[in-house]
Amino acid sequence: MRPEEPVVHLEKRPAPPATLGFVLIPRFSMLAFFSAVEPLRIANRLAGRVLYRWVLISEDGGPVTASNDMTLLADCDLASTPPLTSVAVCAGFEPDRGLSRRFSQWLHRRAGEGMLLGGIDTGPLLLAEMGLLDGHRVTLHWESLPAFRERFPALEAVEELYELDRQRFTCAGGAAAMDLALELIARDHGQALADDTAEQLIHARLRPREEAQRLPLARRLGTHCRPLVDAVALMERHLEQPLTIAALAARIGLSPRQLQRLFDAELGQRPRDYYLGLRLDRARHLLEETERDILSIALACGFSSASSFARAYRQCYGHPPRAARQPRLDDPDAATAPHLSRGG
Repeated sequence: MRPEEPVVHLEKRPAPPATLGFVLIPRFSMLAFFSAVEPLRIANRLAGRVLYRWVLISEDGGPVTASNDMTLLADCDLASTPPLTSVAVCAGFEPDRGLSRRFSQWLHRRAGEGMLLGGIDTGPLLLAEMGLLDGHRVTLHWESLPAFRERFPALEAVEELYELDRQRFTCAGGAAAMDLALELIARDHGQALADDTAEQLIHARLRPREEAQRLPLARRLGTHCRPLVDAVALMERHLEQPLTIAALAARIGLSPRQLQRLFDAELGQRPRDYYLGLRLDRARHLLEETERDILSIALACGFSSASSFARAYRQCYGHPPRAARQPRLDDPDAATAPHLSRGG
């Protein structure tokens, strides 16, 4: 018999660090950005080696001011980025300030390389404008979802904490960016490291991606009165074609007078006024985040005409609907970027 050959155990080399590029858009959410980065830093410390590196990128390499008026220095501009494994577009209140032909072409090249691309908070809106989310499931901050669905009806937009769909990720922002980062750590290096990282963050419960972004309606209203919660839920579902107060009352088994007393006692408002406030709030978001004309927004929020909408809007906010619209960008190229940049 031939003597057995000794078994040689080859030492498994650790994977090289992943390098994430965070593209900061002016007025980005600082909370969402730090919520994404801090888990990576802690994972490095717990592992005793560098698992993740990150680079802060701005289009021109200059500093970027967040929505809280704090400013971060960028490490580089788009042209001088080091080799990256993924890119996260961090935006906030003014995502369209990131629309430019140059940025779109840069992202399309990264997509062509098979890179993992994503958006945080309202960052997904930029990726959608550039045609980089076509065919993917998307989420973003709940406040921006209605306008996003109006702007991109072909995309499947859901109200979840985050989404990981093939080579794309999207995130609602805020603390949800922490849940996304922990999920990526678990995928890359195991659930134990993700759990240990979460414990260091005093983030005791790792939330699944499909968990709702918003507080339950009862908590938002500050009441557990079931008829009131049911009435508000009906209002939120019927903004485009408002129900009459009588119809609302009938659906929850009350008389209109009982419904009136309930709203007065619990919310200090008439049901009619509360309902109008919900519709005007939806209109405000559509004005700020879409390019729909004022008449179509009025109709989408349950008003019979642009003039009746304008009167109600002015009475509520102190200015006409048109004043809610801000220029999309000072950069002349950006005005055409959504149309010229889709092909990269």
